[in-house]
Parts: sequence; structure tokens; C-alpha cells
Amino acid sequence: MLGINELSVGRTVKVNNDVFVITNLEHVKPGKGSAFVRTKLRNLKTGSTVDITFKDGDKIEPAFVEDRTLTYLYNSGDMYYFMDQESFEEVVIPADILGEHVLKFLKENLDVKASFYEGQIVSVSLPNFVVYEIIETAPGARGDTVKNALKPATLENGTVIQVPLFVEQGTKVKVDTRTGQYIERV
Repeated sequence: MLGINELSVGRTVKVNNDVFVITNLEHVKPGKGSAFVRTKLRNLKTGSTVDITFKDGDKIEPAFVEDRTLTYLYNSGDMYYFMDQESFEEVVIPADILGEHVLKFLKENLDVKASFYEGQIVSVSLPNFVVYEIIETAPGARGDTVKNALKPATLENGTVIQVPLFVEQGTKVKVDTRTGQYIERV
């Protein structure tokens, strides 16, 4: 069990049978009374955040989460197949655990980070930036020089993003997977 002085940002803890990662932490030592800690916790399964205050003397259960690198291979229906980079075993993950955001930017041979708690996958996260090929976009209109003008473009995995007018079909672009925005041509 952990005391409030042993908590730190990035540490994983178990609260009410759910696994959380501490994203924000503030130690408070008031003039009167005992110290306490205000925390912001992100649930690893759902991604939701909660604010919890721990008082001096509270004991918090640590959660030992193991991170592994997996490579996406293919999908069959709602089941997605990955290869563990260390053991070379095939790992099958249902679509509901991956989440809509991960599925939107998933492509073959993409390395993702999977977090395991007690042998079960609790979350999968993408790299911040990934390179995709544009498979379909309208040609830019000649003479259209509106500043920051954007047009829709379809990526190789079927996701549609907004790109500048000069980006053409067949171009490789870097995309921020956190926001879904075009960054630059590659």
C-alpha cells in the first residue's frame, strides 16, 4: 500500500477496482489540519478522468501495469490481431477495447503501445505522429490562394482528414493521431 507522499504523476493505482494513472498531483499542507493530496486520475479502460482527494493516512493500492509494443497485423470482423514484439506471440484485441480513436488511425504494420494489468489489456495507444499516404483528394484549384485553405483527403486506412490545397493524391503526409490534423508532407 502507498501513502500519499509516495504518489507521483505517471504512477498507476487501483481505486474502487479500477486501474488509474495519475495525470496531475498537488500536495497541500494547510496551516491547520493534516496534509492532503488532490489528484486527477485517468481510467485506463474508459479514458475518463476523475478528481480524487486523498487525506493523510489514506492507503492507496498500487497497480503494476506492464507496457508492451505490439505490431498491428490485420482484423477479422471486430477482432484485431497484433504481434507482441518481445515474445512474437499473436495477441487478439476486440474493437471495444481498442476504442474508436485508435481504430480511426490504425494501419498495417503500425507499432502501438499496449498496457497490461494482471494479464489483461487495459488500454492501447498510438504513436503521436504517423505517416499515411493520401489515396484520394480533389485537385487544388489553380489560383486559389486563400490563406490556410483546406480540402478533404482520404488516407490509406480510409480516414478522412483536412489537408492544404497543394497536397495531391499519392503524397505521404504526417498526421498527429491525437488531434487528427495534418502536420506536413513527408
